[in-house]
Amino acid sequence: MKKDCTQEREKVIQINEGAIRDHLGKLVRSAVEETLNGLLDAEADRLCNAEKYQRNSARKDTRAGHYQRKLHTRAGEVTLKVPKLRQQTFETAIIERYRRREASVEEALIEMYLAGVSVRRVEGITEALWGTKVSPGTISNLNKKVYEKIEEWRNRPIEEQVPYVYLDGIVLKRSWAGEISNVSVLVAIGVNRDGYRRILGICEGAKEDKVGWSNFLRHLKERGLKDVRLFITDACMGLVESLGEYYSEAKWQRCIVHFYRNVLSVVPTRLMLDVATMLKAIHASEDLPAAMEKAEAVCIKLKGLKLKEAAKKTQESIGETFTYYAFPREHRVRIRTNNALERIMREIRRRTRVVGAFPDGHSALMLCAARLRHVAGTQWGSKRYLNMDLLREQDIDKALALVEAG
Repeated sequence: MKKDCTQEREKVIQINEGAIRDHLGKLVRSAVEETLNGLLDAEADRLCNAEKYQRNSARKDTRAGHYQRKLHTRAGEVTLKVPKLRQQTFETAIIERYRRREASVEEALIEMYLAGVSVRRVEGITEALWGTKVSPGTISNLNKKVYEKIEEWRNRPIEEQVPYVYLDGIVLKRSWAGEISNVSVLVAIGVNRDGYRRILGICEGAKEDKVGWSNFLRHLKERGLKDVRLFITDACMGLVESLGEYYSEAKWQRCIVHFYRNVLSVVPTRLMLDVATMLKAIHASEDLPAAMEKAEAVCIKLKGLKLKEAAKKTQESIGETFTYYAFPREHRVRIRTNNALERIMREIRRRTRVVGAFPDGHSALMLCAARLRHVAGTQWGSKRYLNMDLLREQDIDKALALVEAG
């Protein structure tokens, strides 16, 4: 019996407080506490061979309460509730290493859960993160709590006015029954009345089509998104039509970068640089009349170069890229492209690349949402993006002009 107790003590994980201080970084304190304490409880259950308060004939030990231990991290002070056991010494240590400097606890747990389709991979990831192997069952239980928090955040009310909204989607891979298929995740960010960027929403869509976009826009509207002045998007299938159904009062700006790519897709490689320069010259115009005049001249040049398809695409769609001229000059560079959202999408791609193919669309949604939730809490959302006083001043000027005209 004494030998067995000695063996059990050897299995107890030792805390390396220095490593915790070095690697936890900017993690949200509450998430850190919940995760670490959840792991402590799971380890105590394993040593006792029974859950807390569970009557079990195979129980090897019982709990004797817990004691608190404070840890000072760069995320703030973390309180550990370290279990005490009657027959064994539960020493204070959990995490030896945390290598994902830019990831939140939620993302790490979700990645481990997704890797849970392979027990070997789960054990490998948990050993890399915590210095010990954590069972897939423990990760799954912790992950359920994480999912609940993310769902609550994803469905939170939108209570502020958001004049500018950017929409885009990303296509990820899912693996089911040995087959690889696509799953889409749709994302919305915006600039509020004070000029700060906000993550507005994220939803799963079977694909980027009218049904998917319609469901997403309904989701945003039901949560309170209103008073949108301008949507900035690509010309996605069904998106523009859906905007008209849910936000008919808002204007639509087609991303000029996506427009350029669309035109260049029918241009020979040897002429791409010249055509790109011509297209950019259109949007370098000072005002709308000048831009329209420049566009006509470009179309004539394209036809002269025997680029009839490129000329047709330009002539038919260029007007969709001019909406930004109706807004303050200082805003135009940032509201004529989807670049503000493209950076977010690149970050999502970086995080999802480590997973590869997801087991299902919901898993993809949760990992992407965890990344967005993390980004929302960084300087990204606390640094003013646009001076929205300029939009208010423009509204006042327009109102006064109408009064004078009347």
